[in-house]
Amino acid sequence: MSGLMTLALLAVTAAGVSSSEMSDCSYLSLLTHLNLIQTDSPLSIMRPVKNWTTTTVVSLDMLLFGILEVDEKSQTVTTQVQTQMSWRNEFLNWNSSNFCGIKMLTVPRNMLWVPDVSIQEDTSDTGTIRNSPLVTLTSNGWVSASGRQRLTTTCQFKLYLFPFDTQRCKITFGSMNYDAESMILRTINSQETLSSVSELIMITQGEWELLNMTIIYDSLEKQNVAESRLIYTVIIMRKPMLYVINLIVPLFYFLILDLASFFIRVEKLSFKVTLLLSISVLLLLLQDMLPSTEAKLPLMASFCVWVFALVGLSILEAMLIDFLLGFDGCCGNNAQNAVNNQEVEIQLEGNTDPSAAEERGHLGPVMKPSEVELLMLILEEVKVARMETGRHVKDDRKPGRYTRLAQIIDSVYFVLYFLNVVGYLHWSNLARSAAKLARHSGLGSSEVKTCVIDHGGWNYRDRGTLLSLCWAGVYVQPDRGHRSSDDA
Repeated sequence: MSGLMTLALLAVTAAGVSSSEMSDCSYLSLLTHLNLIQTDSPLSIMRPVKNWTTTTVVSLDMLLFGILEVDEKSQTVTTQVQTQMSWRNEFLNWNSSNFCGIKMLTVPRNMLWVPDVSIQEDTSDTGTIRNSPLVTLTSNGWVSASGRQRLTTTCQFKLYLFPFDTQRCKITFGSMNYDAESMILRTINSQETLSSVSELIMITQGEWELLNMTIIYDSLEKQNVAESRLIYTVIIMRKPMLYVINLIVPLFYFLILDLASFFIRVEKLSFKVTLLLSISVLLLLLQDMLPSTEAKLPLMASFCVWVFALVGLSILEAMLIDFLLGFDGCCGNNAQNAVNNQEVEIQLEGNTDPSAAEERGHLGPVMKPSEVELLMLILEEVKVARMETGRHVKDDRKPGRYTRLAQIIDSVYFVLYFLNVVGYLHWSNLARSAAKLARHSGLGSSEVKTCVIDHGGWNYRDRGTLLSLCWAGVYVQPDRGHRSSDDA
């Protein structure tokens, strides 16, 4: 009997233990243990620290899925991003061995406190934000929340090198209510890892290519209160092939055609006017691409204006040449006609005799033979004098003088035109190199120019070595002596 009672007691004990283990293995028991059953829990409205002086560290990683649109006019960039935030909740931790090894739990987002992190440059509407309705909770108290967003941010474009430009767009994360003593922002992974992963998962880039992403930990002072900020700098580079084919190559081709027009004489003016109209169409296309608020005229725009000005000046030169050639022909024809008229008049006067006058019915006084001979001698002298005068006039108005002047002007202008083309192309190449150097090294334009001049100018034997030297930060400031980039 006693043996049966002992067996029954053991069975009841085993059943109790089994039921206890079954209750502890459910998520409900874990939620009850964490006091997450109530919907009005204070855990959703307060910062999850047991001591208010404890700073909450929020780790935020951002991945770039695609570059959807870049609008130079409105200075905005539209991207597809995914964010992952993690922070520690000191009230929500448990021993996983007490709950059948449960180490992770998902709860509704509105049940827990979530950092109020916003993007400073964000101009997109709220409909593009897709935050996960759940957050992940681990046994050591770490909470993770993720979200996706079609993000439109403002970006200050530097279009001086358009279309060979590289843009740096900042995405600044910060809290709207907590200062740096209450909450600071950090990242989970390094910037190299985030850049590499973003390049691998990039879905679409369009005409832009992602080069790199850099991360800066910063703080902003507002009313003597520091606020923690996390700045992602997205570096993107434009793919210039489309603009090279549609803008640069046609402009350069028009320039070559305008140079070649110096060797034609028929319909030269109309040909140059057609070229000018074609360049005007390209300028209209460029106007739709570039913003009107750009402080510095881009190299592409200056190239178009320069080509337009050269073709316009060549049209004026062609008009001058045409005027000189026409003026020369008009003067030559007038001089020849005047000489011919004088010769005809002299011949008519020389051929006049009394018999001819009688035949025409004109009766004059009877002249003696001596008087007729004297009159003929006088007429011969007048004829010789007038022919000599006509010869001098013909020499003075000799055709071809303005033609030679037009040829000289045309040749001189062609040489100046050609030298101007070569000089501008060389200058634009140097300006592009200097701008790239200044952009990558962080130096100002004047500092780069000073660096170049102090190392022998652009005629340096090895330009790559010179650019590397300036890039390294070794440059010279006037009246300051040598200094390095560390001193800057």
